[in-house]
Amino acid sequence: MDQTTRVDVLVVGAGFSGLGAVIKLGEEGFDDVVVLERAADVGGTWRDNHYPGAACDVPSHLYSYSFALNPGWSRAFSPQGEIYDYIRRTAERAGVREKIRFGVEVTACDYDPDRGRWTVRTTAGEYDARVLVLGVGALCEPNYPDIEGFADFAGEVFHTARWDHSVPLTDRRVAVIGTGASAIQVVPSIAATVGHMDVYQRTAPWVLPRMDRPYPRLERAAYRKIPGLQRAVRALQYASRELQVVGLTRTRSALAPIRALARAHLAIQVRDPELRARLTPRYEIGCKRILLSNDWYRALTRLNVNLVTDPIERVSPRGVVTADGVEHPADVLVVATGFHVTDSPFFERVRGADGRTLADKWSREGMEAYKGTTVAGYPNLFVLVGPATGLGHSSMIYMIESQLAYLVDALRTMRDRGLATVEVREAVQDAYNAELRADTGETVWVTGCSSWYLDAKGNAPAVWPDFTFRFRDATRRFDLGAYHRTPTTDPAALQETTR
Repeated sequence: MDQTTRVDVLVVGAGFSGLGAVIKLGEEGFDDVVVLERAADVGGTWRDNHYPGAACDVPSHLYSYSFALNPGWSRAFSPQGEIYDYIRRTAERAGVREKIRFGVEVTACDYDPDRGRWTVRTTAGEYDARVLVLGVGALCEPNYPDIEGFADFAGEVFHTARWDHSVPLTDRRVAVIGTGASAIQVVPSIAATVGHMDVYQRTAPWVLPRMDRPYPRLERAAYRKIPGLQRAVRALQYASRELQVVGLTRTRSALAPIRALARAHLAIQVRDPELRARLTPRYEIGCKRILLSNDWYRALTRLNVNLVTDPIERVSPRGVVTADGVEHPADVLVVATGFHVTDSPFFERVRGADGRTLADKWSREGMEAYKGTTVAGYPNLFVLVGPATGLGHSSMIYMIESQLAYLVDALRTMRDRGLATVEVREAVQDAYNAELRADTGETVWVTGCSSWYLDAKGNAPAVWPDFTFRFRDATRRFDLGAYHRTPTTDPAALQETTR
């Protein structure tokens, strides 16, 4: 691509959020839309995370677009491959693949206040867009721990989000660093085949039983043929998940039944009192992500699996050295330490009207947006899965669809009113986030643990601190009064950014 491509709406990312954006915008008549995807296919995190045992911890019927239900899920909790196939199938059925440019990495996004447009540089040329939609997701950039000696390790090293299936694990010594959501799926999946496995735990997670089961053929047929059945099941699953919000955000005593279930689960599966003590969390349940597994604890009781709770001091060429001076030999290091959520490297590539990057703005002022979607100083920018939209209890697709409704109504409003740009007023954004911070201060997420919900300042800008239906209500309509705007009919207005 030698010349600049001019486009009305440019979407970055073809996961659940970016794909949903191009589908819903198309339904509203916005056809001049291009999606840039750095990989060779759609799918986002469900394309990238193909490690052994990868699966969703949200019920299958709840983890799909409301406008594209899938009656053919094989299990109550879908494995990675089925979700990936679902996303690809949805893209095909919606007829939007031709709008996606695969293998294109975005390197910089700069807003030009003189023209009221975004200049987006990529590995395949430059794009000029009126509206920029970021659908890069929160779980896209793997986070590697800052541990001395990684580069000196003589064996293979890879992150769970970049799993290398060419590396043999059978009868080898494997070190797994981390005990989060991916680790509790990986460890049981490979424990029986490795020669020895050391699992390095910094903080014991709260783990609940995974109420999983296969869906028999008759049940799947019922979902296909009985009108409303799947939506009724989906509604029940949604309501049951929302009940957790009371304990997470208002009355911690409401978490007592969940806490008791988690403790009973641990006691039943781990009989050794010393190991059970090391696997007992020391923080309030819900402060970190609550995990689901039926075989995590059983895997840790295997004779060839060792739970290491001494802090890691460094990585040596031969293995991992802990603070007690012991070197634990390893042939393969598996890094299961999550993602850059509140500090994604992509934020460094987005510059607003004053030339500041999102990374700089959010590192100095805190990660904030208005309704998780628009940011003061960044006209015509819409962030999907933005600040204060994450969940610790339910389906992110519900939140994504809420934001999509807001995005579509914003562009519809701009079209109908002849507006060139919209930019949320800073005072409106500040008031909105002050209220969010006040609400978050009463939640379980700020009770003293360390998690991906928190930023470097100890705030919890990643999560929505209320019932999700309230976010849905807040984003149902685009509130133009909260925004500065410039009309397309006044050329002079395009030469300045209203403040």
